[in-house]
Amino acid sequence: MSTLPTGTVTFFFSDIEGSTRLIQQLGERYPDVLLAHHAIQREALAANGGHELRTEGDSFFIVFDSALEACAGAAAVQRRLQQHAWPDGAAVQVRIGLHTGEATLVGNEYLGLDVHRAARVASAGHGGQVLISETTRALVDHALPAGLSLRDLGVHRLKDLARPERLYQLTIPGLRADFPPLKTLEATPNNLPVQLTSFVGRDDQVREAKQLLARSRLVTLTGPGGTGKTRLSLQIAASVLDQFPDGVYFVPLSAIYDPELVPSAIAQALAISTTGRHRPIDALIDHLRERRTLLILDNFEQVLEAAPVARQLLEASGGLRVLVSSRTVLRVSGEQEFLVPPLALPDLKALPGLAALSQFEAVRLFIERAVAVKPDFEATNENAPAIAGICERVDGLPLAIELAAARVKLFSPPALLSRLEKSLSALGSGARDAPARQQTLRGAIQWSYDLLEAAGRRLLARSSVFARGGSLDQMEPVCGPPEDVGAEVVEALDQLADQSLLRRLPDFDEPRFLMLQTIRDFAMERLDESEEARLIRDRHVEAFIALAQEAEPHLFGPNRRERLDRLEIDHDNFRAALDWCLESGDAREAMRLSGVFWRFWQMRGHIHEGRARMLKVLGMPRSHEFLQERALALEAAGGLAYWQADMEVAQGFYDECLELTRQVGDRRAIANAIYNDAFPMVVSRKTIPRARELLTEALALYRELGDDGGAARTLWGLGNASYFDKDYAVAKPALEEAQAISRRLDDRFNLAWSTHTLGLVAVNTEDIVAAKKHFLEALNLFIQAQDVSGMTLQLDNLSVIARREGDAVRATRLAAAAVAQQRATGTGLGGLLSYQEGRTGREGLSEADAARAWAEGQALTLDQAVAYAIDPAALPSALTHG
Repeated sequence: MSTLPTGTVTFFFSDIEGSTRLIQQLGERYPDVLLAHHAIQREALAANGGHELRTEGDSFFIVFDSALEACAGAAAVQRRLQQHAWPDGAAVQVRIGLHTGEATLVGNEYLGLDVHRAARVASAGHGGQVLISETTRALVDHALPAGLSLRDLGVHRLKDLARPERLYQLTIPGLRADFPPLKTLEATPNNLPVQLTSFVGRDDQVREAKQLLARSRLVTLTGPGGTGKTRLSLQIAASVLDQFPDGVYFVPLSAIYDPELVPSAIAQALAISTTGRHRPIDALIDHLRERRTLLILDNFEQVLEAAPVARQLLEASGGLRVLVSSRTVLRVSGEQEFLVPPLALPDLKALPGLAALSQFEAVRLFIERAVAVKPDFEATNENAPAIAGICERVDGLPLAIELAAARVKLFSPPALLSRLEKSLSALGSGARDAPARQQTLRGAIQWSYDLLEAAGRRLLARSSVFARGGSLDQMEPVCGPPEDVGAEVVEALDQLADQSLLRRLPDFDEPRFLMLQTIRDFAMERLDESEEARLIRDRHVEAFIALAQEAEPHLFGPNRRERLDRLEIDHDNFRAALDWCLESGDAREAMRLSGVFWRFWQMRGHIHEGRARMLKVLGMPRSHEFLQERALALEAAGGLAYWQADMEVAQGFYDECLELTRQVGDRRAIANAIYNDAFPMVVSRKTIPRARELLTEALALYRELGDDGGAARTLWGLGNASYFDKDYAVAKPALEEAQAISRRLDDRFNLAWSTHTLGLVAVNTEDIVAAKKHFLEALNLFIQAQDVSGMTLQLDNLSVIARREGDAVRATRLAAAAVAQQRATGTGLGGLLSYQEGRTGREGLSEADAARAWAEGQALTLDQAVAYAIDPAALPSALTHG
């Protein structure tokens, strides 16, 4: 249980003023100075009841139960820092801010407006100064320890842009009491509007944008509607206020549609008179010429033709900087684009605990806004996954998260997530005083859509068929031709990216574009309203059949991993394509797609999903009308059932596949179907003689066709038949021949599996050294391809080796890891082999020791388990320390 205080608490923030200068002055001695600073702070604050929450660099975040104790602690810190003998005449000047309020405690983290306010109070001060807010003063006035007193510094607007705050200085006897004016918004002329909510996260973006603004005189923040460009631009402006002594001015352009009126709007924001014959642009140039000023031009996308105005002003005034927020770039010389990303999201596949989860900006924003509308709202371990899911469903867009958080008055997070998965209309609308386009997420997207020409709208709708993005090679045939979209497809896509309706994904070898799901939902509605929805979805299916067909011949050779990785990138597109085939009743295309894609499901551990999808495909009403395509789908279904160790069902699929293939008459396909049909007979150990007959027939066909690869696979099959029949002397030469041919052909798939079975033969002939060598070689081949099914089986194999080597604990851990991966991926073959051999995976240990080792193995990720299988010293330290 946390011992941190709840309810009304006092927050303490501090940092060293001029730390960069100190680093330059002290050089290598600075780390020692920082350690001394930390020690002094910790001792003084702990002695006065402070609870340390976080230190970052030279800053401290502390919480106190009592405002009086916070004041006493702050005074003690300043006294001790002043008394300390710092090296080389250095002066460590610390500014401290105190603010009292309430905040939501999530794990060991406080969330809420009062936390942000305390940080801003501290940032307003100077080194050696202690500032306190009005709420803190109300609790300590007339009760301060002897000698301490308060000085009223007046009402100030802090850099959080929230309501004005009356600030006080804590005066400490014997220490400096006179300081320069506070670093608040009043120190610089400005018209930055008051914000009624806190600014959450974005520290990295504020820092990066400030650096860009220092290097470039024109910086444009771009991003889709609802991404928080305006709020970020205001926060950047507040953080650089002291760099522009002649003023920082916010110019809202959302109500202006005529580019000719932009100079007048800027002049109005600066309170410059433009009466008479003096043109507004001339008046602006005269006013700004000798001044150091920052202009924030907000919502520029609808007046893009006025972009030369910004360039004109910058050329006339060397001290001017311009910060623009727009859904598209201005495209003028000297412009530096800064793409505003969504808020940071957790990985839904590996969610951390609640305390760590609340550190993600999107989650923190949701919790803060939810508490604001429903004060008794609590984030718990139970609802945390739903909160993370909500944030992910709305792409981490701040507007959408705020709209979602407002709905907690009606829905629990799990109920809200369920509704959002069906429709984003569950978000409802936001504040009535916000611009209409910002009251709903749909309004924000509609605003951008309305700015597009007809060709751009058509391309946006067509692009919506791509799930989680698409590569140019697929998007061109699906979204084109050029005459439909107003330009070459790549150029038209690039224009949509410029308008923040697509995102360019830079970390790929080929151009790739992503549409945020929130925008995709809107664009898909536009596609469904058109007359071309079926045509575009059919094109999408064809594009991904072609991609899978291109990859299929390479899934067994040296480029296995690259091809599987490429398919992995578009896994969601394959899902979407198959879903459309099922929805539209196109059995032929469904069988073509699934029949060529199933190896990906098997190799990358999606066997459960693949099997379920194949049952739907084969159950389609017209699936029996297309013999060749059905044979492909039956092979896929049989293969997936085989990998799940469901041999009876696999046999049924393979039998039907062989029957259809013989009707079609393709000899190579017949050989392959015969080979497949034999395998369930081999592994189930029921009709091995019949399996040998089939494999011998297939081998003869492959040799007649001159197909060495097919012959090698069939030799492996014959080796397996002899292995499962416990005829190891016959199995070994067949497997060695299969291994040799596969090595010569660089068929790494069959090389890995023939080596795997050679290892099994070696175990059963008590050649443990050879068995280990074979299993490790097979494992490395599977690792190279990231073949999850193969890696999983080798964990079980190497568990057997560890037990034979006398390491029962490691053997049990590996067996447990193998079982965990079998369940996760659907790779049931390993479990079948263990069952057939009578192994539990816990042999050689007491019940308690076996349970402990089993739990440790189950906790390993696949990568951790594989590393541990290769090297016993690679067990994660968290397990070795209990």
